[in-house]
Amino acid sequence: MEKITFTMIKPEAVESGHTGAIIDKITKAGFRLVAVKKTQLTGDAAGAFYAVHKERPFYGELVEYMSSGPIVAIILEKENAVEDFRKLIGATDPIEAEEGTIRKLYAESKAKNAVHGSDSDENAEIESSFFFSELERF
Repeated sequence: MEKITFTMIKPEAVESGHTGAIIDKITKAGFRLVAVKKTQLTGDAAGAFYAVHKERPFYGELVEYMSSGPIVAIILEKENAVEDFRKLIGATDPIEAEEGTIRKLYAESKAKNAVHGSDSDENAEIESSFFFSELERF
């Protein structure tokens, strides 16, 4: 059965013009685009999305960074979507990411790592619903 995962192409990757190349890599890996939206998070919206990290020391910088420019939010569908997408994007730190992964190719640093990827089926649903209503999914 097909499952979904959620990704965001982060501000620095959008600004650097990598959106098309990242989406191309995702679709060539067998993912189907369910919903796509280019938007810009407000500080409040970024804070709400990353509320799980509120107590972490990097939370303020994360919220500031994620609201610093446009992002592209995407719901993806594939068998084993979450697990397969995590492999495709690579380690959080691009220095540790495997060759050919999205973060190895497009991330600037551990903090500016090009893309977000859901870490569980449950979070994929929560994160997808944060950006898209049922009517916006195709």
